Amino acid sequence: MIHVDQALRCVATSLLFATIHVNAQVLQQEHNISVWEPDLGNNRYRNPIIHADYSDPDVIRVGDQYYMTASSFNSAPGLPLLQSADMIHWSLVGHALPNLVPAEMFGTPQHGKGVWAPSLRFHDGKFWIFYPDPDVGIYVMTAKDFAGPWSQPHLLIAGKGLIDPSPLWDDDGKAWLLHAWAKSRAGFNNQLSLKSMTIDARQIIDDKGVVIDGNKLAGYTTLEGPKFYKHNAWYYVFAPAGGVEHGWQTVFRAKNILGPYEEKIILAQGNSNTNGPHQGAWVNAQDGSDWFYHFQDKRAYGRIVHLQPMTWENDWPVMGVKNSKTGIGEPVAEWQKPLSKPITDKVFKTTPTESDDFSRSQLGLQWQWNANWKADWYSLTAHKNHLRLYPQSLIENNTLIDYPAIILQKIPAPEFSVTVKISLSTNTEGDRAGLILYGLNYAWIGIQRHQDKYELRYTTCTGAGKCLEKILEQKPINTPELHLKLSMRAGGTTQFYYSENTKDFSAFGSSFVAAQGRWVGAKIGLFSTTAATVSNKINYADFSNFMIKAAD
Repeated sequence: MIHVDQALRCVATSLLFATIHVNAQVLQQEHNISVWEPDLGNNRYRNPIIHADYSDPDVIRVGDQYYMTASSFNSAPGLPLLQSADMIHWSLVGHALPNLVPAEMFGTPQHGKGVWAPSLRFHDGKFWIFYPDPDVGIYVMTAKDFAGPWSQPHLLIAGKGLIDPSPLWDDDGKAWLLHAWAKSRAGFNNQLSLKSMTIDARQIIDDKGVVIDGNKLAGYTTLEGPKFYKHNAWYYVFAPAGGVEHGWQTVFRAKNILGPYEEKIILAQGNSNTNGPHQGAWVNAQDGSDWFYHFQDKRAYGRIVHLQPMTWENDWPVMGVKNSKTGIGEPVAEWQKPLSKPITDKVFKTTPTESDDFSRSQLGLQWQWNANWKADWYSLTAHKNHLRLYPQSLIENNTLIDYPAIILQKIPAPEFSVTVKISLSTNTEGDRAGLILYGLNYAWIGIQRHQDKYELRYTTCTGAGKCLEKILEQKPINTPELHLKLSMRAGGTTQFYYSENTKDFSAFGSSFVAAQGRWVGAKIGLFSTTAATVSNKINYADFSNFMIKAAD
């Protein structure tokens, strides 16, 4: 009976997320305005193509469509699914993982844990995602339709420290899995290991051990993130080394899958402004041209996505623009747009959705929770065109660092502004709700119930994950309904504002510099908490018209 119940829950979850995909795709078509546009309008594009935290991107082409997934760590839903027709404009069409598994581990935020760098493939008529949890092992999921539903995660390999899996189905019918190691869990790193597996990726057959050892290569540290390919009878491993902020991209090749592998540094910062070009994917476009996606670590802005032109010389890839002295490729700031399918419909010229008027029956796909989410945390039907958050109890220290019920989205550009209307309804002392800029340090502006009245408060929490909240400004207000705003400038410097109407905003509190999280960028979001030990649906916070615009 337990197995039947579990199956029914899986079906219900799949149906729920299938509905979310449909609704979100409609929403995406209606919200094409973005604060970051990669298309320069002169048949050229600029990098990054996505100025948002889609870390460790893996990209494939199937027919004339391009598909991407990325790391999502402790956020839920996880494994974002993005789709493109022109390689530079991407729509968020779903998430492969509704909640993280095992569920008991992720009921509270597990910063820096969860879903690390995934690998996306299309094989045998279906999509595959291999993703690692460094504390559990390597999982496999499949789907006929990229937007879902996806199968429940299957634990292919159990063990600590296994990361960055990349499968390869060879011409002889054999299947392989290459992966890296996390020193924080395994006690070592800088090595890539190879295993043979069944073609359905249900079990490992044999462990071939380390096939590429960065410890034997001069100057190599933190060799990781491999992507495994076969081309012109060569086995290729595209893998970064040297760390995410200041590293480089290497390509290894061999005629035998077990090696020995030759190595060549293919892409490095050089004279460009793009530090540590790191960990991505080779894509062959339908016109035969080659391209390489990778990320750039931009701290509070996260790991943003770049696209480099790629060619071949002597069976070695050349990425970006080759430095005439070193012969190593360097990232381009802009380039001619890929020669793919012309854009004939405005829906294809989109970027991941940002604003939300909460008019749909499901949350927009841009939103993720800080841990595994529960349906009774929120409602989109209790108040039409509003997101209602039911306050949950704080876990400890009266801070939001480990609060699971924050609804968050990625920072979308170097400069932008956010406005949202808030209404707090509660008689419980200490209940609060607001607009937050969240990282291991955070700041929020919002309304709090205090001594039978309402106060506007600006609060910060600093200390890199072990912070204590400090109220920097507060004032009594006559109504628990206000318009809130944050405005971010280059470098992440952010000012908060409030207004009693939609026009006249007043600065409130000092500026705050956005701080990254654990392996992720800062995020913007909404929250509601209660000082009571048990949450109820009598008290709540309503939010409406969450709008992201160019900075003013």
